[in-house]
Amino acid sequence: MTFLDLPPAAHASGTVALPGSKSISNRMLLLAALSTGATRVRGLLDADDVDRMLEALATLGVRIDKEDAARTFVVHGSEGALPNARASLFLGNAGTAFRPLTAALALAGGRYELAGVPRMHERPIGDLVDALRALGADVRYLGREGFPPLAIGPRTATGGAVPEHVTVRGDVSSQFLSALLMALPMLTAQSAHAVTVDIAGELISKPYVAITTKLMARFGVTVEQDDWRAFRVPAGARYASPGTIDVEGDASSASYFLAAGALGGGPVRVTGVGCHSIQGDVAFADALARMGALVHAGDDWIEASAGASLTGITLDCVAIPDAAMTLAVVALFAKGATTLTGIASWRVKETDRIAAMAAELAKLGARVEAGADRLTVHPPLEFSPATIDTYDDHRMAMCFSLAAFGGVAVRINDPECVKKTFPGYFDAYRSIVQP
Repeated sequence: MTFLDLPPAAHASGTVALPGSKSISNRMLLLAALSTGATRVRGLLDADDVDRMLEALATLGVRIDKEDAARTFVVHGSEGALPNARASLFLGNAGTAFRPLTAALALAGGRYELAGVPRMHERPIGDLVDALRALGADVRYLGREGFPPLAIGPRTATGGAVPEHVTVRGDVSSQFLSALLMALPMLTAQSAHAVTVDIAGELISKPYVAITTKLMARFGVTVEQDDWRAFRVPAGARYASPGTIDVEGDASSASYFLAAGALGGGPVRVTGVGCHSIQGDVAFADALARMGALVHAGDDWIEASAGASLTGITLDCVAIPDAAMTLAVVALFAKGATTLTGIASWRVKETDRIAAMAAELAKLGARVEAGADRLTVHPPLEFSPATIDTYDDHRMAMCFSLAAFGGVAVRINDPECVKKTFPGYFDAYRSIVQP
């Protein structure tokens, strides 16, 4: 196994231009592919998950032209249909590609197979499949019930009629709802009535659903919302290209550098995302400020520096599940315990992040209490040098790089796993961190 040794870190300062958001990049690509007209997408993330979506759309017959080296792509829309009626897709471990493509292909009228890496086949998709079947879709499991890989056939079960309501669970993954919403205009474009998605249970990760609905609006489809309990896609709704659209910098990736500013003196500034971002993970900056860091923000930047000593907090992280991982490592440096709640979705991510985080924090000397949807971190009296296992999870590698501010050497196993969303992460880390 490859590894990367990080020496003890003494100080951090500088500016990092963030890569594009994974969540926004893959949503924009699918919406552009389903639109009428060509869409110029600027600042697309250069990472494995987005590559899987680009490959899948190309396999499905969508024409995509790369315009320049600055990650600008022109997507030629297919007017609500997908040109190729048969395809087999390999989507790696990209949930932001697998779930939306499952929904879109289930309503597309062709025959498809979708598969991924072994971990993708352990990530549940049954709630989405149940909702799609209620819409008349033919979706079958090729392995274990409730999990990928999947086979999809033409939608025939309801005789072509479009139901007015469909229900999906909201408490496992918000990607199920986002996938349904993005795909529904493939039905409503020709429907005489709206389709309402009703939420069963508590909807988690609401800011990610907000990203979905805001981007759908940019492509001409306004989703009507009833207090996070129901979402209505109007009759006749169909996508139209907005022309040129820009991908925001990734707010989840911003968390590592803002934390470095708080732990390493700072100031550290990230650009490409700011106080008007549509991404929920910008709220990480507020949590960091609550712990005692100095945080400032503008339209296109956020900056963090060390303030008073950090103190532990209790925080409901249901709205910021990805950035909450960074808070778990920052908790190592706080006075008193930090408790993160509302993180049940960690269990079904790239790895079981609650178990993985508890194991790796303990290696550094912390005492950790893990529950079904929570994690409490008691900071170490003294940091221990550690070799961090990353579980093929990009966020484990990135957030644990911050442990080097504890004055000990840290070895990161399999550092290449950051290619999933941020191939240049460790170069960016080195640009602001002084050993």
